[in-house]
Amino acid sequence: MSQYAPGSDFKRALDSSPEANTEDDKTEEDVPMPRNYLWLTIVSCFCPAYPINIVALVFSIMSLNSYNEGDIEGAKRLGRNAKWVAVASIIIGLLIIAISCAVHFTRKA
Repeated sequence: MSQYAPGSDFKRALDSSPEANTEDDKTEEDVPMPRNYLWLTIVSCFCPAYPINIVALVFSIMSLNSYNEGDIEGAKRLGRNAKWVAVASIIIGLLIIAISCAVHFTRKA
């Protein structure tokens, strides 16, 4: 039989090996999901700047898909693009509403 009896010394040696220490390694699951601003793009869809807010919604969904595929940097970039296009869409939509109201209420009957 074996000359070494199974004991706790062997287990401690295996536990302290570098292959067993995986706590320091960051995996893809540990990386937090970057913001995709889906809620902002959905809100921007209620503004009357339709081609622009649809582009923001597409960027947001592409950001989510990039994160699911493991492309963290691409997801961050697309999320940032979605945010700025959605903000532009909201601003343009509010300008369209303001101009429409100004024209409507200043017109003589």
